[in-house]
Amino acid sequence: MKRYLTAILLLSVSAAFLPALPVYFSGGAEKSSSASVSSRKTEKTTEAVTERGDNAQRESSSYEYTGEPYQVLDVSTGEVLEVSERDYVIGAVCAEMPASFNEEALKAQAAAAHTYAERQRQREREAPTEELCGADFSNDTSKYQGFFTQEQARQYFGENFEDSYAKISAAADEVLPYLITYKDEPIISAFHSMSAGMTESAENAWGTSVDYLIPVDSSYDIYAPKYMEDVRYERDVLKGKLESAFTGVNLGDDITKWLCVTEVSPSGTVLSAQVGDMTVSGNDVRTALSLRSPSFEVKYDGDAAIITTKGYGHGVGMSQYGANSMAAQGSTWQEIIEHYYPGCTIKKVAM
Repeated sequence: MKRYLTAILLLSVSAAFLPALPVYFSGGAEKSSSASVSSRKTEKTTEAVTERGDNAQRESSSYEYTGEPYQVLDVSTGEVLEVSERDYVIGAVCAEMPASFNEEALKAQAAAAHTYAERQRQREREAPTEELCGADFSNDTSKYQGFFTQEQARQYFGENFEDSYAKISAAADEVLPYLITYKDEPIISAFHSMSAGMTESAENAWGTSVDYLIPVDSSYDIYAPKYMEDVRYERDVLKGKLESAFTGVNLGDDITKWLCVTEVSPSGTVLSAQVGDMTVSGNDVRTALSLRSPSFEVKYDGDAAIITTKGYGHGVGMSQYGANSMAAQGSTWQEIIEHYYPGCTIKKVAM
């Protein structure tokens, strides 16, 4: 019980010191933490991977670690930047997780970020994306993992730059020689801000089964800040959003039949919902109404709908708040990785 209360206290303290949303991100529903922003960015990246039907279950490996610098397309200038592995991983953690988080959580995030970069580079070499102009990925956070240059990190952290950058750099340095692998290949290292109490499967989130992206316990997420959030939509606003998102939908006059949840996964994700005369997915509703997650409930109050969301992000892979809570209880970064990506191996690839 003492460890349990300590974990909650540490989680609350870290949340109080979350940095503000960096100016390099636009849009998004969250304005209180970079960890929350990451869930939006990462789900887009991961969905793009799974939609190509890549379930990371190859019988033989074609992956070879090179240790070469990454090529990052700066979408604002069109210039392809050459960034060392170390600088890229540090910059990715700076962009994706608050420096106030526990060191072991930062290490887990660094391992996930490095693994993501290696996998993406491999995929680009196999099937180049024309718009990347030969780069491995870009700094467009709507499509790829977040990344700060050192100067961007300095602007982001402000007067806390020296301490924050040093803390993140130390975490990255410890895990840089390692990648998270499955069948000897870098995994789809999906992560999100916080789950609804249990992580979701890739199959339920994106329609593609991945052996290691399956539901695992993340019950400490319920103590994360803004775990639950109520959003109220007045009749005219709700009608406009639903009709705009679902072309041709017939809502009828009864507002209580405009949006009804019909199927929910064991992890809390809405798998299907009825919008007027249409059957849609929870992710469709989340996008239409800019919800924090596809885990939600709907209630009606007169001529308004009140939607309560749980967690933030797609819920697949590593929960950042869950990782921070595990670290606060004494878990190592390896134990965090093994918990959120079951069946995977932490492989040393560099000296």
